[in-house]
Amino acid sequence: RILSSMNVHGHRLALAQLDDAGEALRSLPEALEALLEGWGLEVGADWLARLTLLILLAAAAALAHLVARRVIVRGLQGLVRRTETDWDDPLVTHGFFGHLAHLLPTLIVYVGAPLLLHGAPTWVMVAQRGALVYLVFVSAKMAGVLLTVGMHIYEQEARNANRRSIRSYVQVARLLVWAFAVIVMVGLVIDRSPWALLGGLGAMTAILLLVFKDSILGLVASVQISGNDLVRVGDWIEMPDFGADGDVIEISLTTVKVHNWNKTITTIPTYALVSHSFKNWRGMTESDGRRIKRSIHLDVASIRHATEDDLKRWGDVALLGDYLTAKRDELRQHNEGLSADLSIPVNGRRLTNVGTFRAYVEAFLRSHPKVNQDMTLLVRQLAATERGLPIELYFFSSEQRWAHYEAIQADIFDHLFAILPQFDLRAFQTPTGDDVRELMGSAPDPAKLTAGERT
Repeated sequence: RILSSMNVHGHRLALAQLDDAGEALRSLPEALEALLEGWGLEVGADWLARLTLLILLAAAAALAHLVARRVIVRGLQGLVRRTETDWDDPLVTHGFFGHLAHLLPTLIVYVGAPLLLHGAPTWVMVAQRGALVYLVFVSAKMAGVLLTVGMHIYEQEARNANRRSIRSYVQVARLLVWAFAVIVMVGLVIDRSPWALLGGLGAMTAILLLVFKDSILGLVASVQISGNDLVRVGDWIEMPDFGADGDVIEISLTTVKVHNWNKTITTIPTYALVSHSFKNWRGMTESDGRRIKRSIHLDVASIRHATEDDLKRWGDVALLGDYLTAKRDELRQHNEGLSADLSIPVNGRRLTNVGTFRAYVEAFLRSHPKVNQDMTLLVRQLAATERGLPIELYFFSSEQRWAHYEAIQADIFDHLFAILPQFDLRAFQTPTGDDVRELMGSAPDPAKLTAGERT
């Protein structure tokens, strides 16, 4: 009972002291005003006293903010850095505790205004509403930082972060937070309920749709991109309409950033990935090879039947030995059943240099260590054009890295172009200036010809 009575007495004493302090603060404006009048400032003494107290209140808020940043914020940051977990580190890097330091001065202004500005309800109202508006503003910034921190934690920790990006959803959430904060701040300034303002937004729907058109289209596109898994961060995409050819480095609510191979960055509207066509190379990067599709154009005039000397010479080629043996047996069996004169080239079937060359190319690719043998491999003859007879090579390299892929492709075609003379074949090439000059040089000079020779 004695302890209980002592506690009750202590609480009453503390409350009495607080009441005395409050009364002293409330009487401070009148005391300061009387002091100014005693100094001879009878005109405007009340206004000057209120302004002085308002400056003192602002100074107290600034001092509280400084103390909060130097003591509280630094202490919290040090505590976070000493923890073993990593998820709370982004709170420091994104300045969450720095925003938290603004709450203490705002509270001081809100609580101190009725005490120091007692007797001036207009000044109290302005100070408190200003403090509340600033409190809503700081709270919105803190909410935005928390959303950003959550997004970074998801991108670092989640296994499917590249497949399911939440950046656009976080941006929508931040937009909604700021929209609601602006409505609340406007309601505080004009002394109206935020819900009444929200009810009046129905008449502004058309304007809002126009203002936030890109954001709305981006939100819908982001949902489609994420739901259909069209693009991920890190994908190589090609979009010629926008000059994009490179890796996707960011997918946001309104834009997609592509780091092109020429080191430039292209920004594409997010909804353009849904409304326009583009090529995603993810399938290639996730497969076991990269396609090579290129043709060698042969001069049709160099194609002919193979002679016995040719067959003997080609028989020494290791990659052609089995092919020639099987093919000669097949042709001999076919021709023995014919009653035609086989000395005439038109009669019967014969090997050709271009057919043997195709067989060599296929055997060469089948034995190449850098060619993926488990994927499609074709050496086919396409329709002849004005540029000769195309022999198309369609296969996949086992390397996907760009530089290695180009090196493999170049080595293969270097070899094939170099061995064309072994099959008495020529690569087709459009006549150049040197060819024309050589022809002109072999022709006689008309000025040196006689009249009969000119005729």
